[in-house]
Amino acid sequence: MKPLQVKANMKISKPIHDVFEGIVDPDQLSRYFTSSSSGRLDEGQTVTWRWADFGDAKADVTVQKIVKDKYVSFRWGGPGAETSVEIALEPVAPAVTQVKIIEDGWEKDDHGIARLADNTFGWTDFLCCLKGYLEHGINLRHGAF
Repeated sequence: MKPLQVKANMKISKPIHDVFEGIVDPDQLSRYFTSSSSGRLDEGQTVTWRWADFGDAKADVTVQKIVKDKYVSFRWGGPGAETSVEIALEPVAPAVTQVKIIEDGWEKDDHGIARLADNTFGWTDFLCCLKGYLEHGINLRHGAF
């Protein structure tokens, strides 16, 4: 039986390198998605992401693979609830990048379905906020939660 899987994607009107840096650079990430990050997403590293707007929630993110300007994968979540995330970047036109996200690893049970629903919203929010930040310099999360 295949685990449950979130898929989300969006085009961002910025060059692929700018989009990649917007995802891996902790300073940029904290301008649209997290409140803070303990470091850059580099292969083999574990960083901690925090969200003050969710009661100072935090997640440890263990980076699996990085391909500059193309791909980021990591694992996150607690024991027994860890999932895999893949973020693929693809140029679709000059200065337009397609961002595709897949997260999987939940069991097909009530808990897995609830996490799937939460993270479907979460990755859609991530992409909208990334687009707003990179294209217009705004933080859509500010005051949203």
